[in-house]
Amino acid sequence: MRRVVAAGIVAAAVAAAVVVAVRRRGSDDGARCGPGFVAQGTRCTVPPGTCPPPLARLAYGCDAPDVRVLVPAAAVAVGPSDWEAEGRVRPRTLHVQAFRIDAFEATRGRVQSLVGDSAVPDDPARAASGIARPFAETLCGLQGGRLPTEDEWIVAAASAVNPPRRYPWGDTGAVCRRAAWGLVTGPCGEGASGPDTVGSHPDGDSPLGLHDLAGDVAEWVAGEPAAVKGGSFADALASELRIWARRELPADAVDARVGFRCVYPP
Repeated sequence: MRRVVAAGIVAAAVAAAVVVAVRRRGSDDGARCGPGFVAQGTRCTVPPGTCPPPLARLAYGCDAPDVRVLVPAAAVAVGPSDWEAEGRVRPRTLHVQAFRIDAFEATRGRVQSLVGDSAVPDDPARAASGIARPFAETLCGLQGGRLPTEDEWIVAAASAVNPPRRYPWGDTGAVCRRAAWGLVTGPCGEGASGPDTVGSHPDGDSPLGLHDLAGDVAEWVAGEPAAVKGGSFADALASELRIWARRELPADAVDARVGFRCVYPP
């Protein structure tokens, strides 16, 4: 009897170890980061003393470079291309003129430099968040830009391709290595309280070279009612990362899920 009990205990311990190992492997896979970045909890971080691409070494540290991508003039037809969009997308054709858009979401380092704070920023390449739309508009204006319209954001995310893809990277594959999403209650992690490092999920880049259009922080767009696009680190459903998805918020909302990027003349 003792041998049977002991064998049962050993078997249970082995089974528990296997479950823990599988969970750990799943978590690691779900938090997969781009080359040069290191997974720490729900974050993809920059190891001390390094600055992995696409980030760049700036005067105050490792941050996103000031890269602006040209989006050509386009007419893109949008509509309920899959069942998740039924009732949520009004079929229409978007007509936009050429413009340039930030390759990266605004970062903590960029915002600190725009407001004239000369102190060394903490975690400079982390996406800036908790920014109300009027402040985002002001920060874009300081750079000679503005917030994109929703139509411009969609065309940029679709890389001006007609018909547009479901996600910035393509039609399938909303997995954890492509974007910072599902990091609060899963499926890519648990317990996140803020966004990730910009540019740390290169598998989710758009063909035009735009980073983090899906996930990380939702991005303000111009127009009424006030809305954000792209989903965020907190969204647990892949459908919220779709190009057509949107979330309406008060323009003065200070929300940890929300940041911005700017557009400029071509």
